[in-house]
Amino acid sequence: MIQQIISHTPVYVWALLAFLIYRGWLASQDRDTSLLKVALIPLVMLGLAVSGLHGDGPLGQGVWAVWAVGAAASAAALWTLATGAIAVDRAAGTLRQRGSWMPLCLMMAIFATKYAVAVLSALHPEVAHSLPFAASVTLLYGVFNGLFLGRLARYAAAWLRQPLPLAAL
Repeated sequence: MIQQIISHTPVYVWALLAFLIYRGWLASQDRDTSLLKVALIPLVMLGLAVSGLHGDGPLGQGVWAVWAVGAAASAAALWTLATGAIAVDRAAGTLRQRGSWMPLCLMMAIFATKYAVAVLSALHPEVAHSLPFAASVTLLYGVFNGLFLGRLARYAAAWLRQPLPLAAL
């Protein structure tokens, strides 16, 4: 059965997995990067999660509220609990990102959740009409996205706190 599932998975899914692993490996190393590049993965992961949310399911339009609750809660928790300093050099247009395996873990968790939901929905179409299943998956997507967005918000706040260089004024 596993062979059937894997063989019926579209090629673009494996390409996306390879991209996420590569970006997760890059995130494990300290590097200077732009704010735009810092935003890339949170936005990709946001798109990946939101593409799985539909207002025509058992939650109706409430799907967006459930997702938002999960995202807001985890973003707020990350904002509150994260203590690491963020080095910004607006003159160079960069910020220093400390290496962490957390982005890779989160990307793999979102990918695995999305893949498992797709497989489960294909094998058992009735699960798509289950309110507890829909609420759990939606809340989980929100939590994952909130962690990425909370981290991005910390970097953006550090960027905005840094004064503009005189040449830019």
